[in-house]
Formats: sequence, C-alpha cells, structure tokens
Amino acid sequence: MSLKQQKRVHYDGAAIASAWAEQGVSEALLSSVKEWREQSPLLQSSRQASPVPFVYEGRAVIEGALAALLAGEHLLLVGPKATGKNMLAANLAAVFGRPVWNVSFHVQMDAEGLLGTDTLRDGCVAFRPGPIVECAEAGGFAVLDEINMARNEALAVLHSLLDDRGMVEVPGHGVVELSPAARIIGTMNHGYAGTRELNEALASRFVVLRMPELTETALLSLLEKGCPELSSNGRSVLCKLFLALAEKHAQGEISSHAVDLRGLRSAVRMMQFGVTPWQAIAMGMIDKCMEEEEREIAFDVVRLFVAEGDKADGFFA
Repeated sequence: MSLKQQKRVHYDGAAIASAWAEQGVSEALLSSVKEWREQSPLLQSSRQASPVPFVYEGRAVIEGALAALLAGEHLLLVGPKATGKNMLAANLAAVFGRPVWNVSFHVQMDAEGLLGTDTLRDGCVAFRPGPIVECAEAGGFAVLDEINMARNEALAVLHSLLDDRGMVEVPGHGVVELSPAARIIGTMNHGYAGTRELNEALASRFVVLRMPELTETALLSLLEKGCPELSSNGRSVLCKLFLALAEKHAQGEISSHAVDLRGLRSAVRMMQFGVTPWQAIAMGMIDKCMEEEEREIAFDVVRLFVAEGDKADGFFA
C-alpha cells in the first residue's frame, strides 16, 4: 500500500464528543463541556493536542471522568494494562480542547525534570520550563503515566501544585500558579516493577476512576473505528488474538509487554505496507517480551490465529 493510500484516523474533540453522544453519554455533560471550552480559552497555544487513534468506549467511565474534570478535580485512572487509561486521557484532553503534556515517570524523573532548569540561550543563562510548568501556565492537561513510579522529590512538586493554593516555587523562575483550566490526569497500574502505593497526601489530591477490563465487544468496536481498513474477519482475528494474550497474562504465564494496544495498532500499520501478519505481530507485540520462554508461549498463542505464511491482504477490506 502506497503512502497516498495509507489511511490514519485522527479524532478531534468534536468527533469524540459526537461518538460519545452515540454511546448514550449524558447530553447535559457534553453540553457543559462545550460551555467550559467556550469560557476557557487557551492562555498559550504552543503545543497542539496529540492525534487520538481510538475513541474510548464505556459510558459510565466517560461520564464519571467528565463530571470530575468539570468540577475542577484532578483524575487518577487505575487499572491493569490494556484497559484504555491513556486512550481515555487523550480523548478527554481533545474533548475539553486542551493541549497535552505527557510525562512518563521513571526512576530518573526528578523535580527538575518536571519543573525545568537553567540552560544557555544565545550565550546567556535562561530558564527552560519543564512540562509541568508549561502545562500549568498554558492551562493544559498533563497526563502523568505510571504516577506510582514517581520519586519522592517529584511527588513533592505534585503535592505543592495540587493542594488548595495551586502553586509551586520554581528556583530561578519564581512562583508558578496552576491555571484554573489546567488538569492533571494520572495513570497507574499495580504490579509493574518499580511501582508502589501512592502516599495518602498525593492520593487525596485526586478522584479515582477504576478502569474496567477490555471486553471483546469493546475491542471490536475500537478496531472498527480506529482501524477502518481492516476487514470484518481481520478485526475478529486480531481481537481474539489480543484477548487470548491478555488471558495468558492474567494467568501469569506471560508479562504485560505483549498485551499492548499501541503495539496492535503498529502491527496493523505495518501490515498495510505488506509486512506479513506474523512478522508485524511479532515486531509490534510479541518481541517486546525479553525472555525466550515467554516469547515461545506468546507465539504459541499467535499460532492459534495466524500462520507464518499468511499474507497481509487477507486482513483488509
């Protein structure tokens, strides 16, 4: 498939809101979001919201998230992998019309990584703001991925910014106040290496949404809307394959690395350029497992649905 023929779906806020309305999401809530957008113009527009490849499905979760953000709360999405935490966060930012700052917590992320640091610019020392400062001043949405991996000094930044005063002291930059339009959306997954329980002080600054596990119906719908090039049979095969891998993970036979919606989407993209389904699934999902034994178990699952000699054409309409 040529580049001109390659299709990629990008959802804007209006498209997502329309899709949510079709799911039966409260018209009153969606109308309130529209009013909120009109009353909350961007303070800065240096960064655009990221393209959203899928629309989250789940009326109760969506309505809870919308109500929390409209009420001025910050949101913590809790659930295992492949429950759509980051997808929902990206959808919410698009619906509210806010620029997004994505922060992935890891052992090296410290206060400077969040707030910024001094740098040389045109031979002079200047402050280079970090993602939290940029987001707070612009009135954007910050998506803090795996927040329960944050170091104590990074947590201290969040404690200060998310308390009732909504401000933080940034050395060399002064006091940064959290714009009334800014929201923090954290995600967390129990069981990852390096994770821990959130301390009470930080947990109290969020409202919590527990994400339900992805069902076959929901995944088929996601693939239909997010990868419209797939045939009905192609969607069915990939859906069953994904859920079978998820079951192996739930049974403790493989890690979560192979149960990756982003990897599944990447596999579909590569298949559109003629990569065999076997190789695309291996590259996008299975080979993320580092242990040979684990990969063999995962490949045994793949063999139930895809043969090594299958051609990509059979997966597309």
